[in-house]
Amino acid sequence: MSQQTDILVSGGGVAGLIATAAFASAGFTTICVDPTPPVTSEGAAGADMRSTAFLQPSRIVLERAGLWERLAPFAAPLKVMRIIDAGGAEPVARLSRDFNAGELSDAPFGWNFPNWLLRREMVARLADLPLADFRPGVAVSGLVTRLTGAEVTLSDGSRIHARLVVAADGRDSFVRRAVGIPVRTTRYGQKALAFAVTHPIPHDNVSTEIHRSGGPFTFVPLPDREGVPSSAVVWMERGAEAERLAALPVPEFEAAMTERSTGLLGPLRLATRRALWPMITQIAGRFSAERTALIAEAAHVIPPIGAQGLNMSLADLRCLLDLCEKDPVHLGEPAMLDAYHRRRWPEVKAREIGIDLLNRASMVGAPPLRDLRAGVLGVLYGMAPVRRALMRAGLGMR
Repeated sequence: MSQQTDILVSGGGVAGLIATAAFASAGFTTICVDPTPPVTSEGAAGADMRSTAFLQPSRIVLERAGLWERLAPFAAPLKVMRIIDAGGAEPVARLSRDFNAGELSDAPFGWNFPNWLLRREMVARLADLPLADFRPGVAVSGLVTRLTGAEVTLSDGSRIHARLVVAADGRDSFVRRAVGIPVRTTRYGQKALAFAVTHPIPHDNVSTEIHRSGGPFTFVPLPDREGVPSSAVVWMERGAEAERLAALPVPEFEAAMTERSTGLLGPLRLATRRALWPMITQIAGRFSAERTALIAEAAHVIPPIGAQGLNMSLADLRCLLDLCEKDPVHLGEPAMLDAYHRRRWPEVKAREIGIDLLNRASMVGAPPLRDLRAGVLGVLYGMAPVRRALMRAGLGMR
């Protein structure tokens, strides 16, 4: 006998947990499953060392999910996005340009949070929602879809009949493969190191991307650690170099990252373990199938440039949630899912192309190409209408 639910969310990462809270807050019975229980403490084994910057439009989704009030006390506002080119003969800043949120509104560009903390607060929110049923340690092991609904088999042997299955189960999505949606993947030969640091010079709520070669070195503000300024770092390099850096003893690694950062915030001290992630771009051929919607990395994966990744995921969720709330009687039916695909796929594809170009530009090693990159940045920044248009586009504002 199958248990009945409106929505089954496959995947309990940050995007899946937000989706579960949002749908349950909107009045839909929602079950969320994930084979790996969430790690909700920074020092625990398997803790996600990355951070997430929620841009302005994503706050609306967090508010609808009842999460913003819980998260706000831990937010590090992002008031300025700074781009530094350090592509000269020595790793020093030769060009610096600031994109200031004050040119658009009184609000910051966004707010940054450690991923482990997001999971902690989201799991706590789900516990308060009577329509949410979170089942960590359980995976989707079978899926059969029909016009009347989806029959889902779980790894614990239980069966669920869902009107809509939301695939938030990552870049290797079981649900996406089960419904036969192909993906196109681009590999860069890059990896990203993710970790947190402390530094003597305050970050002043400025998020900074430093470009030299191999990929950007990015500081994203975090709240102070025991009174000492702190930032999350994503350091992208070609694969072999990233692996070499990840294996360095801490003192040597600290010296290397301080040099790569151009000394912007003073000597850097490693505050957490280092995590290593392969860099790819990936997009699904469709974002929907019978009784199924793909969101987040089940639908698209991009390198972590411009804080686009999870914010694109929340744009997926916002679009799908709007469609579900507008017509709950026809939840998960073909017209609704076709509308979701039509609205999201072209926008995601356009952003994928843009991020791919930016990433390739950040990887260049030849001095003439690095000089060209710096020149283009200077020209674009100098034109105020273009600068503001780039900021609005980065935020996903129309």
